[in-house]
Amino acid sequence: MLQRIRKCFNIENDNHLDGDVEVDEAYIGGKNSNRHANKKVKNSQGRSVKDKTAVVGMVERNGKANAIQVEDVKTKTLTDLVTTYITQQANVHTDEYIGYNHIGTMYNHQIVHHALGEFANNDVTTNRVESLWATIKRGVMGIYHFWSKKHLQLYLDEFVFRFNTREVSESYRFNYLLSNMTVRTTYKELVYG
Repeated sequence: MLQRIRKCFNIENDNHLDGDVEVDEAYIGGKNSNRHANKKVKNSQGRSVKDKTAVVGMVERNGKANAIQVEDVKTKTLTDLVTTYITQQANVHTDEYIGYNHIGTMYNHQIVHHALGEFANNDVTTNRVESLWATIKRGVMGIYHFWSKKHLQLYLDEFVFRFNTREVSESYRFNYLLSNMTVRTTYKELVYG
C-alpha cells in the first residue's frame, strides 16, 4: 500500500526550474565502513556506483526541487538532465566536478570550488541542494534505514514532494496528494517492476 501511495508523490518531481538553480549529485547506499567485513565492497569510495546509486538533484532558489535517480554521473547524463529540467535563461550553480563542464557552453554556469574549501562565493553556492541531500539522507537513516535501488525513485519522489510543499499547510499538502490518486499501480508492477 505504501508503494502505491509513493507512486502518487511524483507530481512534484518534474518541475521546470528557472532563475538561480543549484545542481549536485549524491550517492545513496550506505557507508562501506559501516558494513560487516564480509559485506564490504572493495574500491567503493567516492563516486563509485558499485554499491551505491547515483542521484542528481536540482534546486531553484526560493523555489522547487527535482531529484532523479541516474545510472551514472557522466557529462552526457548531467547535461541531458540540466537541459531537460532547467530553462535556458537560468543561472546554473555547481561544484567543480568535471561532469558539469559542458553546461557552461549552454548556460550561465558558475562554480563553487569545494576542493579549495570554498562553499560560497558571494551568491554562488550549492548549499540549498546540499540541504535537500541532508534531508533525504536523514530520511534513510532515521525513518526507513534502507532503500533498494529498485524503489529508490519512489522514495526520492516522496522527499521532493515534502520539500516542494514545505510552505503550505498540512491539509493543503494532503489534498494536493489526493488530487493525484488517479495513478493506478498493478500488483505485477509493484512486485516485478
